[in-house]
Amino acid sequence: MNNSTPSLFATLENIIVAAASWIWGLPLLFLLMGGGLFFMFLSRFLPFRYLGHALNILRGKYDNPDDPGEINHFEALSTALAATIGMGNISGVAVAITIGGPGAIFWMWISAFVGMATKFFTCTLAVLYRGKDSQGRIQGGPMYVIMEGLGQKWKPLAVFFCVAALLGCLPIFNANQLTQAVRDILLVPNGVPVGHFSNFATGLGLCLVTGTVVLGGLDRIAKAAGRLVPTMVLIYFGAVMVILVMHFQEIPHYINLIFSDAFTARFYRGDSILGGALGGLIVQGARRAAFSNEAGIGTAPMAHGAAKTSEPVREGLVAMMGPAIDTLIVCSLTALAILFTGVWSSTEANGVTLTANAFGEAFPGFGQYILLLCILIFGMTSLFSYSYFGSKCLSFLIGADKKFYYNYFYIASIMLGAMSSLNAIINLIDFSYALMAIPTMLSALLLAPRVMKVSRDYFARMAGEI
Repeated sequence: MNNSTPSLFATLENIIVAAASWIWGLPLLFLLMGGGLFFMFLSRFLPFRYLGHALNILRGKYDNPDDPGEINHFEALSTALAATIGMGNISGVAVAITIGGPGAIFWMWISAFVGMATKFFTCTLAVLYRGKDSQGRIQGGPMYVIMEGLGQKWKPLAVFFCVAALLGCLPIFNANQLTQAVRDILLVPNGVPVGHFSNFATGLGLCLVTGTVVLGGLDRIAKAAGRLVPTMVLIYFGAVMVILVMHFQEIPHYINLIFSDAFTARFYRGDSILGGALGGLIVQGARRAAFSNEAGIGTAPMAHGAAKTSEPVREGLVAMMGPAIDTLIVCSLTALAILFTGVWSSTEANGVTLTANAFGEAFPGFGQYILLLCILIFGMTSLFSYSYFGSKCLSFLIGADKKFYYNYFYIASIMLGAMSSLNAIINLIDFSYALMAIPTMLSALLLAPRVMKVSRDYFARMAGEI
């Protein structure tokens, strides 16, 4: 029995890894990257021309408390960013560099630009086609877009999204990496014994803090996110800027390396995809970018669909800033810190430990603690937000009066993440994200002409104010 149990877990892990690798090959590359490029060219880059207007919307210039919805534009973006700005920005980027080398960052950047167009379309649709749950409350998200925009006959696609999201929205990756961070940054360097008990204790603490917030509902989640997201970005930005200044002489070398390695894949360590290492590198960059900013996956439309607005295009413009903040800024900061300090090529560390090594190299004696503070804020806000997305999906499937059951399952799953291996966890979430992307992107592609129709109408009406 003792010998068969590890073998069973190893077999399951191998199946998960193989499934994630297959679906994140040509199928998802075509759907996410190809779909995003389609949105960019269909719109003729229209939303990109209105970034200033998007900022005015975000700062509340067009807020109307009588508009339908639950939270304002800033809280909607903060809730979405609280979910996306998390361990994917710290640990996910480290995984991308470990497997793909510096060139993976270039393809993450490309995916982010494409993702901005995708976010505009999917989140405009999330407000344009809001529905009502079983208790009569207005709700948004891919499942409602499918039902309200495509019709009842498409309900199986909406159900498919919700079932995939119940797994994809679990906090197991964040719990896993938070536990690793506490172990490798706080406990091990200070001589504290680590093992199953320390992982269990960390997981239990995460359960208690997360439960306090998520059981309070969307209002408590949004308020926590609104306070913590700006703070965590500023702290992280300040720390990495110091690292960049300390290694400013390395800037030309590594910027050049990012661009050159993007097409040579010299440092790629993964499986060949689409005929070679370059294909694998492109997929690795797109995969990690999707995990980081979730453009096309479907969680952000659930947050932005709750925004107080009667103008769908406004929320699409606000949502479009998500990948820019998340991937172009925060992920780039992590990548540059790892590259400039040289730890990416001088250690065998992976995940959050690699990023911790970079901070420790830059700030000997205390750098890893700065990162730990950022990790705790990043990770906890992600833990808070994803419960909201999963409960919305359960509400759609079995009724709004039963959605609270997901929160209990969600909180309990934190323990699974704290006690499991990184490889199994990250591939399980990647596979679930891929399944979520299928209905999200298919519905957005089918309804894209309607987004363009309301966009032309909106910008024509706003011509005198913008």
